Amino acid sequence: MASLNVYYILVVLFITCRAVIATKENDQIIKENNCETKMGFPCVLEAFTSIFKTGSISNKCCVELVVLGKVCHSALVKRTLENPLFKDLNPAAVIEKSIQTWNNFLALIDSPSPSS
Repeated sequence: MASLNVYYILVVLFITCRAVIATKENDQIIKENNCETKMGFPCVLEAFTSIFKTGSISNKCCVELVVLGKVCHSALVKRTLENPLFKDLNPAAVIEKSIQTWNNFLALIDSPSPSS
């Protein structure tokens, strides 16, 4: 019985340490890539609303997000999910929407514009 308790404690410690490491990894990625300075605040709000709520994003902000880069995009979404204010959100659903949003932006940027 004691070995079961030790096992349980080790599992809890592993999960806790993994969460702390993930937070530090995201923060390090964000800092090293200057992620928080690459988009204007209005576009940050549009992207946030598009991913975490329901909304659309303008072409201008779509371009800013793509320039931000996928590494920054992913790290910022993951760090937001770590915030206790968003504990009620389904992380898998948000990450899926984030990936879908990213792919939609890439398709929009890569698609040829209609000629005038």
